[in-house]
Amino acid sequence: MTKKHVYTATAVLAVLVALGLAQNTLDRSAEAQGKTAPIFEVDPFWPKPLPNNWILGSTIGIGVDSRDHIYIIHRRDTFNWGEIGAATDPVQADCCIPAPNVLEFDPDGNLVNHWGGPGEGYNWPVSNHGITIDHKDNVWIGGNGRSDGHILKFSRDGEFLAEYGEPGAETNSLSMTTFGSVAEVSIDEEANEVYVADGYRNRRVAVIDAESGDIKRFWGAYGNEPDDANPGPFVPGQEPAQQFRTPVHCAQPSNDGLVYVCDRVNNRLQIFQKDGTFVEELFVKPNSLGDGSVWDISFSPDPEQTFIYLADGTNRKIFIIERETLEILTNFGAGGRNPGQFFAVHGLVTDSKGNIYTTETYEGKRVQKFTYKGMGPVTVMDQGTPWPVDKK
Repeated sequence: MTKKHVYTATAVLAVLVALGLAQNTLDRSAEAQGKTAPIFEVDPFWPKPLPNNWILGSTIGIGVDSRDHIYIIHRRDTFNWGEIGAATDPVQADCCIPAPNVLEFDPDGNLVNHWGGPGEGYNWPVSNHGITIDHKDNVWIGGNGRSDGHILKFSRDGEFLAEYGEPGAETNSLSMTTFGSVAEVSIDEEANEVYVADGYRNRRVAVIDAESGDIKRFWGAYGNEPDDANPGPFVPGQEPAQQFRTPVHCAQPSNDGLVYVCDRVNNRLQIFQKDGTFVEELFVKPNSLGDGSVWDISFSPDPEQTFIYLADGTNRKIFIIERETLEILTNFGAGGRNPGQFFAVHGLVTDSKGNIYTTETYEGKRVQKFTYKGMGPVTVMDQGTPWPVDKK
């Protein structure tokens, strides 16, 4: 991968943004170079309807296992008045009832298992956040509640295996024993390590041993020692912050020894070596305010992981990025509630066939499938809703 000095990259980006040409330049570049990119169509019939009058709340995490089964996790306390009339006392309506926290779907969209919530021997997060399936099909869950200083590990059937960290403990970004409201974890199978986006109170990436849960190392933005001082709100055009803003929302290792970190509110994807050495960064929709643009990533399933898929919950898009060059090729999605549109697209995963699955938080409250349709020429930056071409 070509390395670019952070200050040079930042200066070039600032000039482009100032001239209002950044997005147009990206549009022309990919098309002029004859670039191709993966093509996706939304599957409006996936998954199949839930049984038992179940309904999803804010759907905050998604993972995929070795069988291409999709796991989602949602919050059972995020419903508006009238949504769960069948769960009230007295009962107000025939529908609906909060679904169990963790739902497992097979590739055809059938619900095949469900579990989750408080149980004996562990502390269920106050606000569960993120779900990851490791190479042994174990399930890892974080939490971004104020007292969620821990990570949980289960078998794929919901058997409790381990709890790492300490719920309710005071913490900081230099702690070697606790976490600060973990957004998500990712697995490095070869090294038997877990990368922790730590996260909503802390401002770091932490790396732990996958068996013991011991913290082995950590770092902040640009590989700096993390600093928990509040840098204030993000301001477009300012000098890039030398620390992560909260939340640090993903930390995803690649097959070639790099780690990609979602610095969500700073609108940037930072890339490191596994020891925390800074390599380069990519700014995405750099003027985005509010919750920022860089929410989660997944890689294409080829061994080279040629493409990065990046979820932008604020601008309601999935960006397709050429990983070697960090060139943004195109994006799909639009704001709305119809299939193929998004409200706060929060997480995404890619299965072995190249299909993308997404979840939406806040009022989005759903999971969607985008079917991989092969490669095609890049003709436009903003594709809009990827509706099936053979459906009217």
